[in-house]
Amino acid sequence: MGITPDDIAPPEIDEAPQKGEHPRGYVTRIAREKVTAVLSAPEDIVLCADTTVFTGRRILGKPEDAVEAEAFLRLLSGRRHRVITALAARKGDRVIERVVESRVKMKSLSDAEIAAYLATGDWQGKAGGYAIQGPAGAFIPWISGSYPAIMGLPLVETACALAALGYPVWRQG
Repeated sequence: MGITPDDIAPPEIDEAPQKGEHPRGYVTRIAREKVTAVLSAPEDIVLCADTTVFTGRRILGKPEDAVEAEAFLRLLSGRRHRVITALAARKGDRVIERVVESRVKMKSLSDAEIAAYLATGDWQGKAGGYAIQGPAGAFIPWISGSYPAIMGLPLVETACALAALGYPVWRQG
């Protein structure tokens, strides 16, 4: 969007899902906790987001290691799944929240494809063990929804939230 943040300050929060937590509630809670955990001046705008991949009600967070990443890829192989990104934008006490849900189909993966992808390390720190904007994009023949939200930040909703908080998103020059 051509916007450069003044600072990047990832908040330290516990991102573990709570027992029985639904994926939509989970990402919304995490985005809200992130945006409230960032210390800022009243005139500052803080933007945080969280993305999760899920199938059924099972949340596939960031894999802890290659073994878990492989298990996620095998679970998603040949299936449709959902990706939800929640964003929270705050200025002072005002918080704007948005949630975007997309559907994604992953092609059936061979053992060789899984091994080659894991060797790239691109799965590290990625919900569901893959990043659509990286090499795993070759595994995704179909999406329904927002490509930028699948990557982790829904741009239309972000621009609208920033504008609502007084940030001149569409300024010229």
